[in-house]
Amino acid sequence: MKGLNRENFFFFGENCSNLEIIPGSVEHAYLAILNDDLDSAKAVFSKNDSPRSKWGNVFCSILKGFLQEYPTYFGIRNFLEIDVDFLLKNEKIGYVELFLGALEILSAINQETYKFTARVMLNNKLYSAALKYMDKSKQLYYNDPELHFMYAKYYMDKHYYNDAYFYINECLKLLPSYYPAKIMKEKIEEINF
Repeated sequence: MKGLNRENFFFFGENCSNLEIIPGSVEHAYLAILNDDLDSAKAVFSKNDSPRSKWGNVFCSILKGFLQEYPTYFGIRNFLEIDVDFLLKNEKIGYVELFLGALEILSAINQETYKFTARVMLNNKLYSAALKYMDKSKQLYYNDPELHFMYAKYYMDKHYYNDAYFYINECLKLLPSYYPAKIMKEKIEEINF
C-alpha cells in the first residue's frame, strides 16, 4: 500500500501519529479504503466475522458502484454515520458521491438513513446537503423528535431563530422530556424573544 501522511488523514480520531494497524484487522481494511484499494479492503472484511466487517463488505460494494448484498437495519444504524464522516474527513469525495447515490436503497431498509446522513452533513457544516437530507427524512417520517432537533440546530446555526423555535417546539411536542431540546428552546428564547 502507498504510504499516507499521518498528519493529513483522519482515522476515527484526531491524532493518528502513533497509529498501529494490525494486518488483517478491520482497521487494515479501512486503511485500504483510504488507499483506494477496495479489493483488499473487501478481502480483509470478508475474513472477519463481526457486524462491522459485514457492514464493511456492503460499504466496499457501494464504493465500487454496486450493491452485491444488502446491509442490515442495524448495520446502517450503527455504521453509516461513522463511515460517511470518515470519507468526508479524508476528502474522499468520489466515494461520498457513490455512497449518497445508494441512500434511496438503504432508506428502504432503514427509514432513518436520510436522517443519519443529514446529521453527518450538519456536523461537517455542509448545510445545504444537511437540509436536503433532513427534508428527505421528513418525507419518510415526520414525527421523529431527533429530526426536529436537527432542524432546530440547523436553523440556529443559520441564525433563523423563528424557524429554529418552530422546530424545537415540534421536537418537544413529540418528546416533552428531551433535555437537550429544552436547553435549546431556552437559548432560542433568550436570543429571539
